[in-house]
Amino acid sequence: MKKIIVIGSSNTDMVIKSSKLPAPGETILGGNFLMNPGGKGANQAVAAVRLGGDITFITKTGNDIFGKQAVKLFEKEGIQTEFIATDPNNPSGVALIMVDDHGENCISVALGSNGTLNLQDIDKAVEQIKSSELVLMQLEIPLSTVEYVAGIASAAGVKVVLNPAPAQELSAELLKSLYLLTPNETEAEFLSGIKVKDEASAGKAAIIIKSKGVQHVIITMGASGSFVSTDSEEIMVSAPIVKAVDTTAAGDTFNGALMVALAENKSIIDAVKFANKAASMSVTKMGAQASIPYRKDIL
Repeated sequence: MKKIIVIGSSNTDMVIKSSKLPAPGETILGGNFLMNPGGKGANQAVAAVRLGGDITFITKTGNDIFGKQAVKLFEKEGIQTEFIATDPNNPSGVALIMVDDHGENCISVALGSNGTLNLQDIDKAVEQIKSSELVLMQLEIPLSTVEYVAGIASAAGVKVVLNPAPAQELSAELLKSLYLLTPNETEAEFLSGIKVKDEASAGKAAIIIKSKGVQHVIITMGASGSFVSTDSEEIMVSAPIVKAVDTTAAGDTFNGALMVALAENKSIIDAVKFANKAASMSVTKMGAQASIPYRKDIL
């Protein structure tokens, strides 16, 4: 089985579900409270391992109950955890999430130890990174760390995939080292200046993003599916129609599933079909990692 390295954030998600999202200054009563493991990196690692990947996860947790609990859960999932660092000075990351009756959410994240995942932490795993098939990252860890990993991995011929969330400016050097970029509509607009609302506008945005040096671009567009722009084709891949309960971690499930399919030598289009199925299943359940399906569920 080909090795996949996921490098990114680990958070504890505190979720309140209520009838609507509060406006600024508004208090809303009622609603259920859930506490779940989350963080984009952790969600993507869990999705990939549940869907059949050989996963090593590199992250940094605080020396606290949330961090210790997270590492235990990763081990239980079958994720290799030997390169998870501990920050003695900062707490583990926490996300406060509100979800409404339509499954829409708003999220505020305190990065904590995720913000201190540094080059020294990466240096301990350099050989594993160089010998992997794919490296998947997001932007809830320092950009300098993402750039450092991308440089090491791409120089070794490893395919680097970046899920550019949350959106921020990316250097030309980083973009040129990417095999694949997986923004959603908002992130694609941020990177291209084109408002993505349909297949035509997604195509324009993808052309601009690729002109900056990225090999392949997949723009995830929620219930509409995903727009795929490779070096040889451009196509909209539709998603299965489901009733969304909670969209938290749908994008993370997509990215984790995509890595597994690519590691199994599926074409990018077939990998996206598999990832769309996994993401669609995840929105039918509440929670981040709690909603991520297993391979048997998809098959």
